[in-house]
Amino acid sequence: MLFNSNDFLLFFGAFLLAYYLVRRHLGARNSLIVIASYIFYGWWDYRFVGLLLFTSVLDFAVAVGLDRFRKQSCRRVLLAGSMVANLSVLFLFKYFDFFQESLEALLAHFGHKTHWRALHWVLPVGISFYTFQSMSYVIDVYRRRTPACTSLVQVLAYVSFFPQLVAGPIERATNLLSQMTRTLHVTWASLEQGLWLILWGMFKKVVLADNLAPLVELVFQLSTPTGPMVVLGTTAFALQIYCDFSGYSDIARGVAKVLGFDLMLNFNLPYFATSVRDFWRRWHISLSTWLRDYLYVPLGGNRRTPFRTYLNLLLTMLLGGLWHGAAVNFVLWGLWHGAGLAINRWWEERSRGRWSLPVWAAWPLTMLFVLYGWMLFRAGSADQVLAFTQALAVFSVPAWWKPYVTNLALLASPLVLMQLWQHRTGNPEAVLTLPLWQKGLLQGALLYGTMLFWKREAAPFIYFQF
Repeated sequence: MLFNSNDFLLFFGAFLLAYYLVRRHLGARNSLIVIASYIFYGWWDYRFVGLLLFTSVLDFAVAVGLDRFRKQSCRRVLLAGSMVANLSVLFLFKYFDFFQESLEALLAHFGHKTHWRALHWVLPVGISFYTFQSMSYVIDVYRRRTPACTSLVQVLAYVSFFPQLVAGPIERATNLLSQMTRTLHVTWASLEQGLWLILWGMFKKVVLADNLAPLVELVFQLSTPTGPMVVLGTTAFALQIYCDFSGYSDIARGVAKVLGFDLMLNFNLPYFATSVRDFWRRWHISLSTWLRDYLYVPLGGNRRTPFRTYLNLLLTMLLGGLWHGAAVNFVLWGLWHGAGLAINRWWEERSRGRWSLPVWAAWPLTMLFVLYGWMLFRAGSADQVLAFTQALAVFSVPAWWKPYVTNLALLASPLVLMQLWQHRTGNPEAVLTLPLWQKGLLQGALLYGTMLFWKREAAPFIYFQF
């Protein structure tokens, strides 16, 4: 079920009526959340509800076992069992065909032709998100950073919580699961904040992202692109993916706020970053912190030699790229950012603050790096990456470049103005500080724009495929 659909509006309206009747009764509230979340997920394809249930029940049982066992060897076996099971499911559904085809191509290169049968399984929506969320719970219980929850319903609600189930944020048990264990209170302030987040998120998705999509497609389907068009098309995609994904996160946080829950901030003005490291502190924060805590640190982090630190950064971002999808472009994107983070760290260690770039130089350099990364991310193949990279040296523009630039500027303007305001005030919800009439006028304009571009056939969010 898509947030930007009539089905969701009806679903959420019916859910709210039931929720506010039982919200003060913990057991009934969490049971309602589980039932609603499974309906929400099953609306896409009911066959994969069992997969979500399997992940939740498995990690509930493993966590209880980890809490009860004192012998470290037994705890390691339980943890390993959970990791193997979760990653095996993820591998079979998401990566098996990619690695099989890659191995076939490698063997064919050396003269060994094979014809293995691919699985071609449907990728369950949001499987990477809820798998990582469930795994983080088990790992935190193993590390004794959080106690195991003895209520299966609460764990089911934590893993399947519908506002953030299919595209995050990837929540930790210390935040979301702990809220499942207590009665929550909805205040006027949280309700107002929630409604604003829903409205702004819907506007970013329905008005901005969905109308940027044709501009992106127009460039990325060119057989003979040129430098200016690659730059414009990649810029359009950078705006599209940000409006699409941060729009989803805003709606998720807003829906949760209306219910009395607090979800983590997943985006913090990433296009104001002045280094690659700063970008990853601002972009998809729930994933970047997950990769840091559960992959980079266990690999050794920066506690060993400089070379090992750079290698750890490269491996972490390579796997972060693969998390997004089993394709060459995601591998290249992950390696690109891994290399960028390694170079960023090397520069900081060598300069020790003596040669730090001024903001006027650091910001455009960072954005150029990020934009080339988005070209890698959006490219459909290694051949297209090569063609678009070579095209950067060709300066010519098609006849339709003026209307293209005009449309891009018009769609970018609302986002740029809002984010400049948020950056200047240091307040992501700066709108809520306005006088009532100004706030109403702005929110009315956003609502009108959203209704104007609301489509009968809702466009899926980009990150649903991950």
